[in-house]
Amino acid sequence: MAGGTRAMWNSTMRIHKSAEDYLEMILRLTEEKGYARSVDIAMGLGVSKPSVSVAMKQLREGGYIVMDKDNYISLTDTGMEIAHRIYERHKVLTRMLTMIGVDEKTAEDDACKVEHDISVQTFTALKDQLEKMEAKRQQ
Repeated sequence: MAGGTRAMWNSTMRIHKSAEDYLEMILRLTEEKGYARSVDIAMGLGVSKPSVSVAMKQLREGGYIVMDKDNYISLTDTGMEIAHRIYERHKVLTRMLTMIGVDEKTAEDDACKVEHDISVQTFTALKDQLEKMEAKRQQ
């Protein structure tokens, strides 16, 4: 998923894949545990605690997260919007891949690779197709 301390934004301030991964992980942890902490993010992404510290500083300065006095991390509205977009892509791509016969682990790994780069048009078409396939299965 995420890279360590590489730049989180390119020269046009477009958020990088690594920043999207951090935001997605914060959302996932918050949904699963009710909170997100740096140590949990490090474990979830398989990166070092210092890498998470650098990333959290950049995300905080970019206005994507806030940290409370106890170092719990929350997404801002902007961070939440990005995290939801990436996480939806992750879930849809994983479901689509498992539905066509890819094992769960490979589907998860491949979804992580594709979720950042897939076009809106292609994602929308895949999502529509998945919904049709799931509706057909329920009949």
